[in-house]
Amino acid sequence: MELLKQRIQEVGVVVSDKVLKLDAILNHQVDPVLTMEMGREFARLFRETKPDKVLTVESSGIPIAFTTALHLEIPMIFARRKKTLTMDQDTYSERVPSFTKGIVTDIMVSSHLLHKGERVLLIDDFIANGDAARGLIRIIEKAGAELVGVGIAVEKSFQSGGSSIRERGVRVESLARIASLENGQITFD
Repeated sequence: MELLKQRIQEVGVVVSDKVLKLDAILNHQVDPVLTMEMGREFARLFRETKPDKVLTVESSGIPIAFTTALHLEIPMIFARRKKTLTMDQDTYSERVPSFTKGIVTDIMVSSHLLHKGERVLLIDDFIANGDAARGLIRIIEKAGAELVGVGIAVEKSFQSGGSSIRERGVRVESLARIASLENGQITFD
């Protein structure tokens, strides 16, 4: 998606050969126009899979997943990282490491929100090693639901996350694929 690539070039900060900071458009501040366009594109790419729900993990994936669900006219669920007082006791949960945070967290979805036989589209902002995506896929499997595809705004293709999901036979669509961050330069596939 050319608009996303353009915005990455404009505001992206290469922190290291493995870390790209996009807090001006995705991870801290949200660019509403760009986010709506990403949601529209994911809806176009996955409409024929006939998803019943969009699933993401809090918090950075929520805006993109929301706009995707809006364009598909279906509900969106986000996996929580912390259990709240109002959250059901019966949840599907997984432990997942976070590449950028350097910690392991639990992600969970209330079991009454995800049902057997539902067709689920997974949407997220970044994929590096793919741990969060694999955790969400395990939650979908525990629920007896069906994963229809994975949409990623920014894939760091020089890391194994996207390819590890594709190797499972899952359709993965990335709006921007970054081949390298070497020498402080953003290089797209």
